[in-house]
Amino acid sequence: MKIVLQLVLWVVIAALGYMVYDSVMGPVRFNKVKKVRYAKAIENLRDIRQAELAHKTVVGKFEKDPTKLIAFIDTAKFTLTQRRDSSFVAFNKILQIDEPRDTVVVDTLGYASVKDSLFKGSDRYKTMMNVPVDGKDAKFDLDAGFIDKNGIRVSVFEARVAKDILLHDLDKDLLFQEKQVVSVEGVDGPFLSVGSMQEVNTTGNWPKTYDSNTKQE
Repeated sequence: MKIVLQLVLWVVIAALGYMVYDSVMGPVRFNKVKKVRYAKAIENLRDIRQAELAHKTVVGKFEKDPTKLIAFIDTAKFTLTQRRDSSFVAFNKILQIDEPRDTVVVDTLGYASVKDSLFKGSDRYKTMMNVPVDGKDAKFDLDAGFIDKNGIRVSVFEARVAKDILLHDLDKDLLFQEKQVVSVEGVDGPFLSVGSMQEVNTTGNWPKTYDSNTKQE
């Protein structure tokens, strides 16, 4: 009986030890996986932002359809221009004299492929809308439109993915806490995103620590 009690005691001690260990290491493992997955998703969001900014430069607005955005990268070209100062003489009808005028002349130098300019031979833009998480077949949400800014119609866009998708297989309690984050060192709220549909903003909601290279999972 004494041996049985000792065995039970050792099992209880081992279980309690594991629970203490897991309570300490659980958040450590969660944060390690989180940072790697965020870094991968941010790489895609940067590519989406680059593509959207190129689309606005060429077309004059952002694109909400991912298929059209990818097709744009495949076919569109930037117009290469050069601005130079110049001057000319104009006749002043009031004073009845010739007057020198300054102006800026824009010369078209040629055209450059958007695909080559942004991605330099890589075709990763074709999969930039895929959320890079193993075991989850998901796409980034993409929207674009116009908002009124002081009476001016301004084009805006937003691409985002829910933390529920990025961290779908991790501890649910820690995931819930992560979605409540409000911190300059973290990703605020329930989404990882770039751009905004409410304001003129083309930046991402991740901290600067993610702008450096992060080791892949």
